[in-house]
Amino acid sequence: MSRIKLYLQELRAPFFTGSIVPVVLGAVIAWAKVGQFHWGWFILTLIGGMALHAGANVSNDYYDHISGNDEVNREFVRPFTGGSRMIQKGLMTPREVLIEAMALYAVAIPIGIYFIVVRGPLILLLGAIGALSGFFYTAPPLKLVHRGVGEIFIGLNFGVLMTLGAYYVQAGSFAWEPVVASLPVAFLIVAILYINEFQDYTADKAVGKRHWVVRLGKERAVWGFVAIMALTYLSILAGVAGRVLTPWTLIALLTVPLSLKAVTVAHKSYNDSKALTPANAATIGAHLTTGIALTIAYILHHYIS
Repeated sequence: MSRIKLYLQELRAPFFTGSIVPVVLGAVIAWAKVGQFHWGWFILTLIGGMALHAGANVSNDYYDHISGNDEVNREFVRPFTGGSRMIQKGLMTPREVLIEAMALYAVAIPIGIYFIVVRGPLILLLGAIGALSGFFYTAPPLKLVHRGVGEIFIGLNFGVLMTLGAYYVQAGSFAWEPVVASLPVAFLIVAILYINEFQDYTADKAVGKRHWVVRLGKERAVWGFVAIMALTYLSILAGVAGRVLTPWTLIALLTVPLSLKAVTVAHKSYNDSKALTPANAATIGAHLTTGIALTIAYILHHYIS
């Protein structure tokens, strides 16, 4: 039982909102616009999405250990940065962590195959991009985060691909509306990763993990954080103005104060790992509440509009 608890801790389950939010949003948009909702397929999509998310978390822990990243990290702030620390604490061996990652991908693969059979081969493209880029975020030879494109793939995976994939499973077709509706979620998941990189800056720089906070330096990188947060709400306004999104999605603007809190703290404390933690927490809160607001918007659209 104690080993099972360790394996569960390694998953970092509290951060599964990153995969739950886009899957729920995509499925609800399909229900609101097409009038279809298959509960069994929704649950399978949710399990598959969380398995891919967990697989990426665990495999990245393994490769951050191999690179020495987590070992040299002294400024991490739990639970936001620095990985799960299970290897560093001696609670799990690197081999156990790698096996767990492979087991999680093994859960997602048959779900993907099932949807290819029942909904068509296009789901293969979405799943393959998500699985491979999640694994190669830190894994060689690609090491996407080292090349400065890790943030892009995180936004693509946990924003556009999961939302569109969940929509496609329910509706049986692609559409632009779930893509545009996913953009605020995509920007905010990138913002979570981006603000967490401030505490990992020194360790990441030491092992050649040249994401954009390392490339810009902390002082200039703060403005990148501001831009990402601003794009979140501009994408909603543009979607409504372009008549792609339902006007109900404007209720997501109610989360602006939470994002402003994150930005304000980041400006004041970008060089102080512990003092920055309210920005980490507020960004996660903005992602979750914005995703919930967008989902509620499509429920309202279905019943009222």
